[in-house]
Amino acid sequence: MKYISHDYQSYAIRYIEEHPIAAVFLDMGLGKTSITLTAIQHLLVAGAVKKVLVVAPLRVAQSTWPDEVAKWDHLAGLSFAVAVGTPKVREAALRQNASVTIINRENIEWLVKKLGSGFDYDMVVIDELSSFKSWRAKRTRALLSVRPRIRRIVGLTGTPSPNGLMDLFSEFRILDMGKRLGRFIGQYRAAYFTPDKRNGDIIYSYKPLPGAEERIYQRISDNTISMSASDHLPMPPFVSTELPVKLSKKERESYDRFCHDLVLTLKGGEVTAGNAAVLAGKLVQLANGAVYTDAGTIAKIHDRKLDALEDIIEGMNGKPLLVAYWYQHDLKRIEKRLAERRIPFEKIKSAASIAKWNRGEIAVGLIHPASAGHGLNLQAGGSTLAWFGLCWSLELYQQMNARLYRQGQQSTVVVTHIVAEDTIDEHILQALKQKDKTQAALIAAVKAVIA
Repeated sequence: MKYISHDYQSYAIRYIEEHPIAAVFLDMGLGKTSITLTAIQHLLVAGAVKKVLVVAPLRVAQSTWPDEVAKWDHLAGLSFAVAVGTPKVREAALRQNASVTIINRENIEWLVKKLGSGFDYDMVVIDELSSFKSWRAKRTRALLSVRPRIRRIVGLTGTPSPNGLMDLFSEFRILDMGKRLGRFIGQYRAAYFTPDKRNGDIIYSYKPLPGAEERIYQRISDNTISMSASDHLPMPPFVSTELPVKLSKKERESYDRFCHDLVLTLKGGEVTAGNAAVLAGKLVQLANGAVYTDAGTIAKIHDRKLDALEDIIEGMNGKPLLVAYWYQHDLKRIEKRLAERRIPFEKIKSAASIAKWNRGEIAVGLIHPASAGHGLNLQAGGSTLAWFGLCWSLELYQQMNARLYRQGQQSTVVVTHIVAEDTIDEHILQALKQKDKTQAALIAAVKAVIA
């Protein structure tokens, strides 16, 4: 297929070529893979780089990048190898000595150890830069160890700060080795944050100092661009709704008692929460209708969300519906209910099921955000998504929604959240909105203005 770039794509291609360090925050659906591959080919032909390493999420490394190379005529001569799978398969990929090697992020530590002083990639592309937001993670430390040998680096993401501005430290530490936001996390915190939640000397969270956001944006603006799909593409309308469900008096009492006592005795066993994190997770499960007991069994609480999901499906009148679930016991209960009602469904987890969905052959598609958030195009199969259970991750939340709300979608995208009233569900939605405000400010601050 002939590659005819939009103006914004041409701008982004030039930006990558002209900036040895480039943070490219492109909204989902803007074609960041084809943009980056085109820039890579230009740099290879010009002799500006010799070997390129692409680090991406597993499924994106396996399919999306290779598929894009095969898709476009101008990339026909680009040699690439996919270093994904067993050590034997990965080693065979390295022996190809291709111009571009694609590897999943979980294996970057293996690659650095394997090559040692022979690490000779002079350009690295990090697809989903936000997955390197933890400065303690092994993958981050591995990449930092070889960063001085890398002459060009590109960080790609649509969600640069999914959990707030603190995420940016590690991401830019990899990109510029600490030039803009500092080399040490303590340095970054002291410059831009103040302790927020704490217990004596133990600090649990930080909040930005007055004016910190603007100062951070200014520090990174010289090597960062941001583009939103709505600014450059004819995007369909997006509708976000909430479908509330109400717990019965007995269910409400169980929920409130667990919040207060951190212990709940059910027919299926006992549920306890040893800390705030465990409590939050258990409350989400209770709101969804079932919970894992201390013994690992599943205790059923209610079917309120299952009833609501059934109402949504009925209202679809045969149109495809994508359902996002979080816990495996939620999946089992959803599958059981759909089977009882003789409603056709299928899990979206393989290339075959993705193709089947996009052909419109799946009435209800069940999908987990963590396994299908990045790199999947599902817009051809439908335009409606229901969140059965919510997650705290803004990144996974936005990426999941963007599987339908992206370039090529022909219909209004409707995202419905099934929310248990007066439960942690409402707090999660609020938290996602607050995180989104922070990220939206970042995106706006570094947005590229294309003449």
